[in-house]
Amino acid sequence: MAKQATAEKRQRRERGSINPDDIIKGAFELAEQVGIDNLSMPLLGKHLGVGVTSIYWYFRKKDDLLNAMTDRALRQYVFATPYVEADDWRETLHNHAWTMRKTFLGNPILCDLILIRSALSPRAAQLGVLEVEKSIASLVEAGLSPEDAFDTYSAISVHVRGSVVLQRLYEKNAAAEDGGVALEDNLVVDPENTPLLAQVSSAGHHIIAADDSNFEYTLNCILDHAERQIAKGGKKAPAKKTTKA
Repeated sequence: MAKQATAEKRQRRERGSINPDDIIKGAFELAEQVGIDNLSMPLLGKHLGVGVTSIYWYFRKKDDLLNAMTDRALRQYVFATPYVEADDWRETLHNHAWTMRKTFLGNPILCDLILIRSALSPRAAQLGVLEVEKSIASLVEAGLSPEDAFDTYSAISVHVRGSVVLQRLYEKNAAAEDGGVALEDNLVVDPENTPLLAQVSSAGHHIIAADDSNFEYTLNCILDHAERQIAKGGKKAPAKKTTKA
């Protein structure tokens, strides 16, 4: 069942005792209870024990508050993500992708703010651009052309974000009050009519699912292609194969 938009009532604060950091911190606490969709200024005021006008003094509308939350979430996420290193590009890029996936899947609020809402403030967007530049520079140093380095990192980024968003939407649909059912749960595999699908399904594979197995397979396809591009350019790529994180 979807969480109802309720919040614990706290003892009311004195006038002027709240600041932007307190509001953002309280918004994250409340979002953990009710979700980003149900987060509202009046509900946040009740959670913090202040009048809603105290919040509007710093954040004129909900989008302004969400932008501030996104800025903070993105800074925490970037610091927790390992860098791509040129001398071991395949292993570090592989770990980079898995860390991004696990970080977003393990933090639904982070996922909703950065991936689903996808409305970054100029400051957050600039921070993201700088991190992408670092990763592409490492891939160029490893032997890829700037174009191939960009395409490689972009493909992995889209792969990570797409798989996470699909999983998050599946979870939201499963928790909906109307009892919505995801497409993959409606698929019926009949051994008579679809013997190959039945065979792989019985071995634990999931159809149209963004699970770890599908994620790892596609990730390695991207990395294999990049390795071939490096070899074609005359620079020997590390022979070490990555394993599932």
